[in-house]
Formats: sequence, structure tokens, C-alpha cells
Amino acid sequence: MSNTIQQYDAAIQSCRDIFLKKTKDYGTSWRVLRPISIVDQIFIKAQRIRTIQEKKTQKIGDDIAGEFKGMVNYGVIGLIQLELQKSTAEDLPVAEVERLYSEKIAFTKATMLDKNHDYGEAWREMSQESFADLILVKLLRIRQILANDGKTLISEGIDANYVDIINYSVFALILIEEGKHKG
Repeated sequence: MSNTIQQYDAAIQSCRDIFLKKTKDYGTSWRVLRPISIVDQIFIKAQRIRTIQEKKTQKIGDDIAGEFKGMVNYGVIGLIQLELQKSTAEDLPVAEVERLYSEKIAFTKATMLDKNHDYGEAWREMSQESFADLILVKLLRIRQILANDGKTLISEGIDANYVDIINYSVFALILIEEGKHKG
């Protein structure tokens, strides 16, 4: 498990570095995104991975690992937007963005550790195709929850689905780094 923690932290650090550099370049332009727009951004990335997996070829140079990193970061954006609630053009200071990012990742990592305890790191035996498919399922669930005005009767909410998307993406990045999945 300690290796998983180190691998998880390394994958997240790579995602965080990209996120903070883009924040310095673009500010927090993502603050205008409404929930459905965040879902659609993640959907585009997951669908691209699935298409590359099915066609076994790609024409655009961006690699699969980059798409998983993008899904981590959009998942974090989703969690931040849920907390801040109002979609606005308001620009947040980089230090505040870094604090929010760290807070959301700490929660996501704690969830991963709890699930790894119960599931025995079953994700290490999963295919990259399953990660893409499960992320697409989570996105369809979020769409349905949004169509239900954010309410669920018995199921987890939007936040839990973003957490799973982030963790599935990190798991895929770990397996790519280990050479078990195509990157």
C-alpha cells in the first residue's frame, strides 16, 4: 500500500503542476463553467480514450496519459465548483486555487485509501478500457443527477462521482507509469 500512496502522490503532483501552470497562464477562466459543461469536458476526454482504444490508432499527438491528467483536473474543478456553487467570471488568486486543489485531492485520496482497504487494490488488475468505461458511466450518472435538479433518492451525489472519476484516472496513470497500460 505504501507504494500505492507514493505512486498516487506522484501522479497527482504531475496533474497539480499542470493545473497551477494553466492557472497562472489563464487565471481561473474555468469558474464560468456550469456543472454540465464540466461533465462534457470530461466526457470528451474519456470518449477520446475509448475511441483510440477501439480504433487502435490516433491522429492527434496528445497521449492517453494527458487525457487522464485532464480528467483529474476537470474532476477537481467540478468539486471546487460544487463548493463555490455560483459559476462566475470571478478570478481566484493562485494561492486560493492551490489550497482548494489540495483540499479536494486530500478528500479524494482519503476515499481511495478507504476503498483500497475494502477492495484490496482490485484496480491493479483492471484494464484501461474498464477505467474509460467506468468514467463514462459516472458522467452519465452525473448528467442524470443534474437532470433531477441535483437530487438523488438513494444514490451517491455528484461529488462522489467526481471523486471516483479522479481516482480511476489516477489509477490509470499509475498503471501507465508501470508499463501495464498504454500511455
